[in-house]
Amino acid sequence: MPVPGATAAPIPAHRGHGYYEFRPLNIGRWILWSLFAIILGVAPMVWTSSLAHTMLSQMGIAIIVCLSYNMLLGQGGMLSFGHAVYSGLGSFFAIHALNLVSKGQWPIPVSLLPIIGGLAGMFFAVLLGWVTTKKAATPFAMITLGVGELVFAMSLMFPEFFGGEGGVSGNRVAGPKPFGITFGPQIQLYYLIAIYTFVCTGLMFAFTRTPLGRMLNAVRDNPERVEFVGYDTQKVRYIAFIIAAFFAGISGGLAALNFEIVTSEVVSGYRSGAYLLFTFLGGATFFFGPIIGGVLMVLAFVLLSEVTKAWLLYLGLVFLFMVMYAPGGIASLIMMNLRVASFGRLRELWVSYLALAATAFLALLGAAGMIEMVYHIKLNPALGPELKFLGTTLNAHSVDSWFGCAFVLLTGIGLFELSRRAFKRQWGEIQSDIEKEIKRREALA
Repeated sequence: MPVPGATAAPIPAHRGHGYYEFRPLNIGRWILWSLFAIILGVAPMVWTSSLAHTMLSQMGIAIIVCLSYNMLLGQGGMLSFGHAVYSGLGSFFAIHALNLVSKGQWPIPVSLLPIIGGLAGMFFAVLLGWVTTKKAATPFAMITLGVGELVFAMSLMFPEFFGGEGGVSGNRVAGPKPFGITFGPQIQLYYLIAIYTFVCTGLMFAFTRTPLGRMLNAVRDNPERVEFVGYDTQKVRYIAFIIAAFFAGISGGLAALNFEIVTSEVVSGYRSGAYLLFTFLGGATFFFGPIIGGVLMVLAFVLLSEVTKAWLLYLGLVFLFMVMYAPGGIASLIMMNLRVASFGRLRELWVSYLALAATAFLALLGAAGMIEMVYHIKLNPALGPELKFLGTTLNAHSVDSWFGCAFVLLTGIGLFELSRRAFKRQWGEIQSDIEKEIKRREALA
């Protein structure tokens, strides 16, 4: 009699005919995906402002494109500098399709236009991917960079399709309107993006569990051994490249609906670099890392860029410190601490984490003061030497302000290094104890 909540898997012939093994459902995975769906559904009810809805929509788009980029970088070891080509071309085809819908030439609902973007991204990946994936590692990165620059140059050379410097605009309130949904209000568009985000995330996660996804990991880790067992590494990279471009094109189509305008910037190297940067910051070695990276990308582009004109410099400093101290990204930090927490040792680290956070903030405070004074001198000389910074007044022409910021910076760096060394010792002791506990449990098993 079948067991409720279990799946039956046939056993090979040597185990006997009619024999089945029952595997329980992965309850943890069901809980995580349910929470993800709930968060997507509830988020606009918690943050109700129009700005929040716009940012949430952009986060959904960024999550899809960062996850698609991670299919290349994290899962396949392919460092691409031209991923924006496929998301950007998806945007252009989607906006042109939207204009055809607006003219009544295409009787399709607006909600399906992101699929047009995905198919466009897939088409150009089929066209360009075979040459791109002939090489791996550094040659692959250089080829993608060249392709990206080629497409960006073409976007300025062919204004009939790309719209020149002004881009191509459209109106998403067009076509059939089932159930009275026009996608005019941002909240309606957000839920469309949320549905695409959930479905695309699920499909990309499923890809990691397929034989092709596993083989892509093998190509990343040891391509020579993959060739020895009879697989063509280029074909594996090529197919993965096409799939990643399809999801990138879907994100581009959603972006076209969200902004209702597409410019040449969407295929620029700057956009491809942003995908690389935030996928790395989120954590390319874990599936959920790019989700974190997509959220951070929107926060940086929308909020941080409004706070300071030097936001790109701050972003570069964050990237530098992540490379130095957490090359696995934020996701790796989360997973390492979850491992410590599973053994009940996380509470021992809260003082050290507090010290690291406080000293890092102190160093950042001093550096930020100096950076803001430099930017103020260069960009706002007509406003005088004084500027407001975190409630205090700094004078860019005063030695006292520079000395004070430098003193805070150096003090913060010194205290951070002392805290880091103490944390490193404590962390090493805890990891040693965990390894001993694991061996003890294995011995008892």
